[in-house]
Amino acid sequence: MPNRFSDALFQLIRSLEKSEKRHFKLYINRSSSNQDLKIVKLFDTLDKMAEYDDEVLLRKMSPITKPQLNNLKTHLYKQLLASLRLLKTHENIDLQLSEHLDNARLLYNKGLKIQALKILEKAKELAKANQKFNTLVQLLSLEKKIETLHIT
Repeated sequence: MPNRFSDALFQLIRSLEKSEKRHFKLYINRSSSNQDLKIVKLFDTLDKMAEYDDEVLLRKMSPITKPQLNNLKTHLYKQLLASLRLLKTHENIDLQLSEHLDNARLLYNKGLKIQALKILEKAKELAKANQKFNTLVQLLSLEKKIETLHIT
């Protein structure tokens, strides 16, 4: 009986366009550790399957055991999402705003408050220009937190 997560991974791989698959392989091969090479093999194997079958996958991925395969699938799923995020960020305003907010939080947590505020300022302009008012509230909330806790 197929595992629900495996079906989700299989569906994600099947939904990728040719350019997205290419981008993923380039993305994952940059680090080229042994673990990542196994992930590429798993990706290619799942991509070539017509329908998902755990037993067939285990045979093709031999000598990997079932627990190792489950870990690889989880890692592959996360890496696919990271690759898609990198590829699609410039096309999607919500992703751009989320990235700005994440970067501002990272900088703030590192003690770089002025840099965080600069990023928030850019993000606020982008949110206003695209009428993303829910995100604008989050941006203003973080800006207020930085401003009130630290005199800038």
